[in-house]
Amino acid sequence: MLLAALAAALVGAGHARADGWLPHPADATWEYSWTDSAYNTTPTKEKVTVAAPAAGAPSTAFQLAWTTQNEGNPSSAPVSTGTVSFQEESIGLVNTDWNSNAPPPAFPILCATLAQCGNSLASTYYNVIWGTRAPTLFEPLLKGTSWTTTGGAQNDIASTSDYVGTEQVTVPAFPQPVLAAKVQSQITQAGALGDPYGSGTRTVWWVYGVGPVKVEFDHAGGSGAPVTIAQLMSTNQTPQTPPSDANYFPLTLNAKGTYSWTNTKYMKKPSVQSYTVSQVANGSAQVTFTSDLGPLKVSGAYGFTTRLDGVTNLFHTTKAQSLVKMPPLGPRSAPADKRRHFFTPFDLMIFGFNPLIPAYPVAGNSWTGGTNGRDFSDYGVTGTSVVVGVQTVKVPAGTFHALAVRTVMKQVGFPFGSGTRTCWFAPGRGLVKLVFRHGDGSVSTVQLIR
Repeated sequence: MLLAALAAALVGAGHARADGWLPHPADATWEYSWTDSAYNTTPTKEKVTVAAPAAGAPSTAFQLAWTTQNEGNPSSAPVSTGTVSFQEESIGLVNTDWNSNAPPPAFPILCATLAQCGNSLASTYYNVIWGTRAPTLFEPLLKGTSWTTTGGAQNDIASTSDYVGTEQVTVPAFPQPVLAAKVQSQITQAGALGDPYGSGTRTVWWVYGVGPVKVEFDHAGGSGAPVTIAQLMSTNQTPQTPPSDANYFPLTLNAKGTYSWTNTKYMKKPSVQSYTVSQVANGSAQVTFTSDLGPLKVSGAYGFTTRLDGVTNLFHTTKAQSLVKMPPLGPRSAPADKRRHFFTPFDLMIFGFNPLIPAYPVAGNSWTGGTNGRDFSDYGVTGTSVVVGVQTVKVPAGTFHALAVRTVMKQVGFPFGSGTRTCWFAPGRGLVKLVFRHGDGSVSTVQLIR
């Protein structure tokens, strides 16, 4: 039930621009050449352009059009014209529609019946979106990113995609190697007349500032199975340096850690607590907390999601028995029994306003907590967060080059809920240290110990 709720957060978290991996200025052009080792052995060139936006279309929507006409192809080459539509969402690049002429008769039939079959692999972009529509490309694209989705006219194609890192790639458009993000998808289509052509392993190389520059689809069927390859021949777009793929808050299933938390006034004996990432679905996850030692007996669950909006806390719930008494927290607008408490290190980390970290953080990024919305209703906190930069941090679990995020916050009428909090997030580990200098003069310190 909870995993379904997390998965439902896929497309809901608002719009964010995702055009770095597929820019689409009005004058953009690309030319691809593609072959199939069984069904299209002669290279076929396609020109791709940006179509005029439809009346009333949202600013985050765009459409690409392709054609093989006037591309100097031999008479034996497939004739193909079509469009593919995208929308930029906080989850990344989502394919919303496509349209084209029918695929060549010799190609496998990629539907359960011949009549009104809307599936095709007879173009470069059909190979890009096959089985991966929502999203076609997940963002933010960080180390460890993995997602599952479906595709096809009847959503009968399932896929699991993994970002496997960056590598230098050479294609005709860029004879000198360019840095590309490599995304590999395991695709399964069941029940089509053309099985297993609709299944297999597809790899797409994405260049920031350009789009996909190479596609290789190794179709299922064992030795001698068809292979489709598309390459970018030319473009008027220029490769750009991609944002960092460092993952400062990984949501990896079964990841574990243990923290020690003290407060100089109220909890001098450490509370030792452990967390486990217990459920994961497409960049969203549940993290559970249990107490190991110390004056707090606690259990808790937290939901997080990573999107282009940043790392956001979706929910949290805790139960605790405490041998220490800490000052109350607000907000005053909430009944006393509904107000927040600091029971776990993550309570200290999420307190205030979202996001915890921007999607692609760099030093100087800043954001503020306003006086409306869910966060203010829950916490009643105003303030400003800023990415300080990467610092070397030594904690019992080791020495990390961690991203420091500093938040200055005010919770009116509650000094313990006011002050300055600094969190250090290490790539591949998440929160490794937190220091909260409360407005009442006390200091809470959290350290990762293992």
